[in-house]
Amino acid sequence: MRGTGYYSRGGSQRGGNAHHSRGGGNHHGADEREHKDKKKRDAIFDLKKYSDKRIQVKFMGGREVTGVLKGHDQLLNIVLDDAEEVLRSPEGQEGTSTEEKRRHVGLVVLRGPSIILVSPTDGSEEIANPFVQEE
Repeated sequence: MRGTGYYSRGGSQRGGNAHHSRGGGNHHGADEREHKDKKKRDAIFDLKKYSDKRIQVKFMGGREVTGVLKGHDQLLNIVLDDAEEVLRSPEGQEGTSTEEKRRHVGLVVLRGPSIILVSPTDGSEEIANPFVQEE
């Protein structure tokens, strides 16, 4: 018999309270932290509360679509029903004001990586830009 140490997997001796598992840590605590972190990430932006409600989506490049949210995934790919694309004439042309036309497109899938803004349409209205300086 060798000394008073405890046997561990590596064949070395340890004194005191040696652990017989690899890593020697409490894995349960790490799992709890990961679960809490996942909960926090889900709570930041939850589209579930807008399910079957009308939302507005803006894309890189200026396109804008409104419709009823039917589904989404973790990459923010969105399915809208009864969707309409908002078509605007380019601003800044002499003698023209910004015109807005709507085109009905029906059921659509919007690609998540190109989306820059998602907002509910209920209870919101467009306001003038307070940062534009009049000349």
